[in-house]
Amino acid sequence: VTRDQIYWITQLVMKLTLYLAACFAVGLAGYTPNWSSLDSRPVPKWYEDAKFGIFIHWGVYSVPSYGSEHFWYRWKHLKDPEYIEFMKNYAPDFEYQDFAPMFKAELWDPVKWAKLFKKAGAKYIALTSKHHEGYTNWPSKYSWNWNSADVGPGRDIVGELATAIRNNTDIHFGLYYSLFEFFHPLYLEDKANGFKTQNYVTGVMLPQLHEIVENYKPELIWGDGDWTANYTYWDSLEFLTWLYNESPVKESVVVNDRWGDGCKCTHGGYYTCRNTTHLTYQAHKWENYYPMQKHCWGYNRLQGSEDYASTQELISMLVQTVSCNGNFLLNVGPNHDGRIMPLFEERLLEMGMTEHKIYNGQHLQKETCVAQDTSPRFLFRQHIHNAGHNMIFITQGHGLTSTVKQFMVQNLGSINRTQWPLMYGQYNTCSLVARLLSTQHIVSCSRSTCFASAPQLLILQVTMPCVEDNLAI
Repeated sequence: VTRDQIYWITQLVMKLTLYLAACFAVGLAGYTPNWSSLDSRPVPKWYEDAKFGIFIHWGVYSVPSYGSEHFWYRWKHLKDPEYIEFMKNYAPDFEYQDFAPMFKAELWDPVKWAKLFKKAGAKYIALTSKHHEGYTNWPSKYSWNWNSADVGPGRDIVGELATAIRNNTDIHFGLYYSLFEFFHPLYLEDKANGFKTQNYVTGVMLPQLHEIVENYKPELIWGDGDWTANYTYWDSLEFLTWLYNESPVKESVVVNDRWGDGCKCTHGGYYTCRNTTHLTYQAHKWENYYPMQKHCWGYNRLQGSEDYASTQELISMLVQTVSCNGNFLLNVGPNHDGRIMPLFEERLLEMGMTEHKIYNGQHLQKETCVAQDTSPRFLFRQHIHNAGHNMIFITQGHGLTSTVKQFMVQNLGSINRTQWPLMYGQYNTCSLVARLLSTQHIVSCSRSTCFASAPQLLILQVTMPCVEDNLAI
């Protein structure tokens, strides 16, 4: 038997094993390897309630920290002149892999990270276990000498952060995973074969996904890098069937919608389709993933303070996102040595000061308001809960302005009516509440339907009387 024959037999056995496991799981739990069945699985309640999470892009690309986390691709494949010019700072024979020993993480303290994320008010995180460069932040058996234990930090980054999060916070631990790799030989071979072979999938991708699920038990898997091929190439149906039926996180895990070309906003768990300039309500749970450093995900030394989203921008985006039935996933890009730079840290702490007022787990996360009528313009319903100084107000439709005014007059004292146009005349519901956040009188908004012409649903939590002077914003 030749070496090639052994290889093909091994691949066949792995694929058959995965298929049989999925079929066996079907008989036990009922989810079958088809989208109709898998899409029927509800999003776990913890994710519905979470509202705010933190995305962490950290890898070998954090060493050059130049332009983009796609540094390798832009330099070697696109041959971007800016990247070629930058590489003149290194020896002529310098390769991308030579950055890996510089990724030392010598100042990294996972417990410090965990406590910072807790102070920021995050309810979940998603760390890049592997980005498109293929370097794994755990000692993967399927990425020899291209992982954080073999080269660079000499540490199991995924494992250490998982432990720090679970031992010091109540945050849900999640992982980002790139299905493809820019330059993996097996992937490039499959691509050259028109994705009719699956050498990369069976030899690298699926074994790695099983590694991170079985070893680290993430409650969220943020798939990415799927767009180059159909879900059948990635064996997404079989993997998700196993994940939902048999994996150690089958009860609590949530996934996104990136499991093959055409899946986005159609199949999977929560959706990741969003337009950050004009948010609209989506009935299906979704997530707004948002970079704090504009236009990049990994740390970028080229950007100055003006390129960071302001705290006000971030709070506004958080409020609008949650108002439109989404979760807000805010990205930070740590330095190659493991530090979260001061501007990132400052924004996170400022978010935490507001976030604890917005979603403190005592009020809004337990309040729901579901439309009883499907009419898109004239729904109206209200619920007032008075608990000391915390009052929660819910209303829908075009009755919004007069009802808000009546509620505030009745419960918060007299209001100068000449200032009402400044409140509700110039902004739709989402932007209005975001503006009001800055006054710290109205500090919370959840589940607003943000149509351009007719706001539908608003939840406000008022913690102190609104005085005349502060209504004119």
